[in-house]
Amino acid sequence: MLVTFKSAASGDLIMFEKNGKEILALLGKDPEEARGIVTVDQLPAAIAALRSAIAVDKARQASQPADENEPESEVDRKVSLFQRAVPLLEMLERSLQGREPVTWGV
Repeated sequence: MLVTFKSAASGDLIMFEKNGKEILALLGKDPEEARGIVTVDQLPAAIAALRSAIAVDKARQASQPADENEPESEVDRKVSLFQRAVPLLEMLERSLQGREPVTWGV
């Protein structure tokens, strides 16, 4: 299944359910809820939480030793939390600027 994040300040953002639930948990939202909202008042805390998670993920990646068995193709590479979270971070920031809530649904 998919999770779709929506805001009047941005285009829709669609994630696989597993990844969407992971990010919802980072935002302090119940990942088992089929629908929800990040209110305008909650946006600053959600942005801070997501920025923090991105920083931790980047630090974790930087601390890993270079592997001699690098993936042979781009398909073999894993998509990091950083790569998945940045589009949502941008949506949250635009929504805060536009004073618009962000909703999601499965």
